[in-house]
Amino acid sequence: MTDQLPLERLALWVEKRPDAVWLSQPVNGQWHDFTWAQVDEQARRMASALQALGCAPGERVALLAKNCAEWFIADLAIMLAGLVSVPLYPLQSAESIDYVLRHSQCKAIFVGKLDEPDKLAPGIPAEVMRIAMPYPTMAAQYTWAELLAAHQPLHEVHRQSAEQLLSILYTSGTTGQPKGVMLSAGAFAYAGSQSVREMQITEQDQYFSYLPLSHAAERFLVEMNALYSGGRVAFVESLETFASDLRHVRPTVFFSVPRLWTRFQQGVLEKLPQAKLSRLLRIPLIGKLVARKIRKGLGLDRARILVSGAAAIPRALLEWYQSIGITICEGYGMTEHLAYGCFNRPGQVRFGTVGKPMPGNELRIADNGEILLRCPSLMLGYYLDPEKTAETITDGWLHTGDKGEVDAEGYLKITGRVKDIFKTSKGKYIAPAPIEGEIAKNLWVEQVCLMGSNLDQPLALIELSPAAREQSQEQVTADLAQTLQQLNAKLEAHERLSHFVVVREAWTVDNGCMTPTMKIRRNVLEARFADQLGELDARQPLHWQ
Repeated sequence: MTDQLPLERLALWVEKRPDAVWLSQPVNGQWHDFTWAQVDEQARRMASALQALGCAPGERVALLAKNCAEWFIADLAIMLAGLVSVPLYPLQSAESIDYVLRHSQCKAIFVGKLDEPDKLAPGIPAEVMRIAMPYPTMAAQYTWAELLAAHQPLHEVHRQSAEQLLSILYTSGTTGQPKGVMLSAGAFAYAGSQSVREMQITEQDQYFSYLPLSHAAERFLVEMNALYSGGRVAFVESLETFASDLRHVRPTVFFSVPRLWTRFQQGVLEKLPQAKLSRLLRIPLIGKLVARKIRKGLGLDRARILVSGAAAIPRALLEWYQSIGITICEGYGMTEHLAYGCFNRPGQVRFGTVGKPMPGNELRIADNGEILLRCPSLMLGYYLDPEKTAETITDGWLHTGDKGEVDAEGYLKITGRVKDIFKTSKGKYIAPAPIEGEIAKNLWVEQVCLMGSNLDQPLALIELSPAAREQSQEQVTADLAQTLQQLNAKLEAHERLSHFVVVREAWTVDNGCMTPTMKIRRNVLEARFADQLGELDARQPLHWQ
């Protein structure tokens, strides 16, 4: 039997559980619930409005908002009207928004919760109709409430087909312009249905949505998994209420990224220093009580599936969470196959790997070490870029650009990027990822970027964690110097680091050092620090910029 397509799955829950709550949205500290029937009605009214505004089947409609119930409803409305969704990152620059909207030829855009809407508004061309979600946002020609009130629910909804283009997801791009990944309704159906079946996720499960829904991982792991499992989704209201919202929701399925897992850890250690925590955890009964209290304080005491993705997570961090009774399952995926790739299943976790391929996925390693994937959720191609599509997919195999190894039991280990490998002035090649992983074990390190192209020896740029900024510079310097010494003792001669360079400016999306999916833009950092790095004193291996 073929998997139900997203709209068929929605219809199933509306028929089976119309009065069950699906979405919960906090507004000014008050929680508002949406049942399956209410979501369906609002989505049909908005679909009717989109058609009345002149959006014809196959045309593109963008979404620019932080996560909220209306994001899901707008996405479903776009599907019901036979349109194609184009999600945008809430942290995207106005220039990038302008590029994506023009490149995808969007007819309309939903705008919602945003931190600085006035900065983003110039990125929306005048000819693109704006529909404002019911939150403070930028000026728009149409409002959510007005459109819902003015239109009856669409009766004859679009009939999806597996081959139909459902969404264009633009990659954030560590270099160059974003690429539009075209994903079919069948890709969404396959990823959602197979995932909930494999992970045994049901309507009893609870999700917490806060990572950008414009990212393939959140769209698949939260929106699609909730649609296919029938599980409830609660949204975060704001950054300020994040911790209290998480404690209120107590999700059973929770997805985060390494940088945020690090922040959660630092929050615990600020209240309970590591030395004291380690002592308490060693005491049999008290250790269990302390660990349970920490889990409850985080809001993760009910979580049974905890996921980390989007970037590599240090093994030391995984082991720290394990010590408090939280097993993080690291996974691996790309936008080009809707993030449905490899995963460490609960109870079968192997630290240092990203798990085994999910059902239906084929994995092989090319002669140059590149990871190749072939799966039913693979993209249709890059929008308006057949040349790049042909470069990326050969004989149905996706060239990921990542390097990896598969062990005897089928677990995949990521060893770096094919193009990240750089050559020093001595002609020696260096893979940065494993070395960066070792440096990241130091608790004072928030982020690290190895550089060395055309230098005699590589060096590491380091952004300090918030906890480090509260320590004395002497203490942090001593700890980092020890890490550098211990690391160099393990490395080959050509890999040994000449310096740790501690940078003052944080790496953010706004200053161009990070992509909206929180990946470091190595080329930007290399360009930014190139002049300074040639003048470092060889006698001082630790340099504060």
